[in-house]
Amino acid sequence: MTIPRMELTAATIAVRLGKVLTQELDCDIHGTYYWTDSMTVLRYLANESCRFQTFVANRIAIIRDASCLQQWKYVNTKFNPADCATRGQSVKRFLQCSMWFEGPGFLSQPETEWPQQDAEITKLPDNDVEVKKTVLMTAETPISPVDRLLEHYSDWTRLKRAVAWILVVMKHLQERVAASKKFIQEPAKQEFEPLEPNALHRSQKLESEQSRVKQTLSLGARESLNHTRLTTENLEAAERVLVYHVQQKHWKDEIKLLNKTEGKPSSAVKKSSSLRKLDPKLVDGLLRVGGRIGRADLDFESKHQVLMPRDSPVSRLILQHIHKSVGHLGKNSILAELRRHYWIIGAPSIIKGIVSRCVTCRRYQAPAEQQKMASLPRERLALNEPPFSKVGMDYFGPFEVKRGRSMVKRYGVIFTCLTSRAVHLELAHSLDTDSCINAIRRFSARRGSVKSILSDNGTNLVGAEREMREQMRTWNQQKIHDNLLQKGISWQFNPPAGSHFGGIWERLIRSVRKILYSLMREQNVHLSDEALQTLLCEVEAIMNGRPLTECPNSPNDLDVLTPNHLLLQRSGESLPPGLFDKHDKYPVKQWRQVQYFADLFWNRWSKEYLPMLQERQKWTHPKRNVTVGDIVLVVDSSPRNSWALGRVLEVVKDKNGFSICAYT
Repeated sequence: MTIPRMELTAATIAVRLGKVLTQELDCDIHGTYYWTDSMTVLRYLANESCRFQTFVANRIAIIRDASCLQQWKYVNTKFNPADCATRGQSVKRFLQCSMWFEGPGFLSQPETEWPQQDAEITKLPDNDVEVKKTVLMTAETPISPVDRLLEHYSDWTRLKRAVAWILVVMKHLQERVAASKKFIQEPAKQEFEPLEPNALHRSQKLESEQSRVKQTLSLGARESLNHTRLTTENLEAAERVLVYHVQQKHWKDEIKLLNKTEGKPSSAVKKSSSLRKLDPKLVDGLLRVGGRIGRADLDFESKHQVLMPRDSPVSRLILQHIHKSVGHLGKNSILAELRRHYWIIGAPSIIKGIVSRCVTCRRYQAPAEQQKMASLPRERLALNEPPFSKVGMDYFGPFEVKRGRSMVKRYGVIFTCLTSRAVHLELAHSLDTDSCINAIRRFSARRGSVKSILSDNGTNLVGAEREMREQMRTWNQQKIHDNLLQKGISWQFNPPAGSHFGGIWERLIRSVRKILYSLMREQNVHLSDEALQTLLCEVEAIMNGRPLTECPNSPNDLDVLTPNHLLLQRSGESLPPGLFDKHDKYPVKQWRQVQYFADLFWNRWSKEYLPMLQERQKWTHPKRNVTVGDIVLVVDSSPRNSWALGRVLEVVKDKNGFSICAYT
């Protein structure tokens, strides 16, 4: 153990001893100070930036937990009483040591007279062995020109064409070099012949002829390249070169082992290799699948596909090319086309990533984005509201009825109370605005005034809102004293594509249709207008008698809660006549009875029905909000491949900050 570690261990013992004394002594302790003559320990305790070795770090943590930095003081070795015991001396001299029994003299003086610490105490030396060294190393992996070429292209066909041109140019250069060497070697034979009188003139002529031939070869090479067109053989050669390079880079050891054991029946591939199960073999220098279907009546390429690794850009380019060539079909179609020529390791997972990132596939196949289901609106949770004060409205049908000798279409109009889920059905003779207004007027005349109406953004309902407001302005001009009409009706439309906004009435329309079609099949005749109206009233009675809560299992429980408990003060069944007296005709008692039944409904509604609405049946997790500037598909009634791309210009959010509607 080094001296600094022993000093730090002594400091640890000191704080533990101080903690024990503080707990055990009965006297009041106003302050505790720790003195050490080790500047190294003080530097360790004051350090805030460096990381220490485990031994030192653990003891510093113990000291800091039991004390603070202000409690630690520096004392010179000359005034340290601990040295009297740790350094050897005789017993006589030890008994005469006053510093051991009384301590250093400055302790009896005021604190301002104590030795001051050096300001450089917190500065650790650079060569301290207890400080962990931080080393930053950067390793740069050289990228070969071929790999850079593979990563440059994003299309398989373009990459093959680029490599094919490189091979063509290489061939022309090789032919040019060979022709130049041949021309230069021919006059070299006459180098040692005896010189004639006109030898100098002949040498100059030879040099000019050589330069002319070189220029002719250069021009000929350029002209031949300008008139060269890529052929199928060029592209096949480029594909073979690319595959060979990728296989040599990823499976160099496997290829070396297969070359050693070529012709032997046993496979030389290691068990740890990813090619073990495919029984690979070398054919013309390329790795191919050996497999088990060698006797199948298929072509050679389909039985012994070329092997490709999963983490190569060439493999990804091949899969992207096949994905486009099969018309952006799914994984199985891509695999079937791929394995006519290639076998890529881990191809299904790569295909999944390619399809998920394909812009075309996302445009034509991606589902609509969903957001966490919002909390119920205030209209669904309002207590003590009259029935049908706030309703949802929608059309359903058509139904064919008999009128004379002809068949005409009729439509149903459903009004559902947003609070009590009660249902009111009306019959509309057509889908025009007048018929819609008449249905609303009949409904409000029978059920009372309506404060607000929610509906889908249908063309007939938009027209009904406009003409209803015009009619209401007419009523106001005639100074009709009806306060309900003067207040008007608040009409709200759902977003054009937000069909789920009207789920409260769409689900009830499904139930109405089920009951209505069942009753119509029982009669097995074409109904008249009167019969259809009667049938709608019967369906309305059945719907208002449906349970809102779970049916009780015990006969001692209350009857199941239904909308009729609010509308009729009973579940809907006929009650036998009772015994009454003249006191029951008083208006006050009748009002109190009606009010009692209404209060009873709302009490049960808030205790039994509302808790059932707590759970979110779907859309339980928040998603990314649509933001201004996002590129989206604009859904319309046309086929999906003709949908236009749009940019979000405005986003509507609810109170929780979730986007519920966007405008492009």
